[in-house]
Amino acid sequence: MMKLIVTLLIGMIFGLGIAISGMANPAKVLNFFDLAGTWDPSLIFVMGGALITTAIGYQIVFRTRTSPLMDIAYMVPSSKDIDTRLVVGSATFGVGWGIAGFCPGGAIPAIGLGYSETFMFMFALIAGIFIARLLNTKISAQTA
Repeated sequence: MMKLIVTLLIGMIFGLGIAISGMANPAKVLNFFDLAGTWDPSLIFVMGGALITTAIGYQIVFRTRTSPLMDIAYMVPSSKDIDTRLVVGSATFGVGWGIAGFCPGGAIPAIGLGYSETFMFMFALIAGIFIARLLNTKISAQTA
């Protein structure tokens, strides 16, 4: 139960940060990609701040703890391979983000802000997850 409460609190803090920074507004995100028009560089500062905070946090946590407080082991990727699935998935994420102005982390807080486009994006996101799982299952069955 404590793990769920902590997860909820962390998610709420993340959502609050997304909302305060304006990154839940798809127009603000899309303006970052509009280099020839109404370019807004604020997204790079939000991402840079998140990257710096995360890098410092990982250094502190991995140097001071051998295991997480509320789980058996750290959930970090073990593979460092750049394969087709990684490239296609990353490209799909980037294209979707550029078209919609939402990434999944920004879309969830945007539901609470009442942007109507958010519901359409979330439907497409969930449909995409199911399609990707179906394709993965089909590809795994063919290679086995």
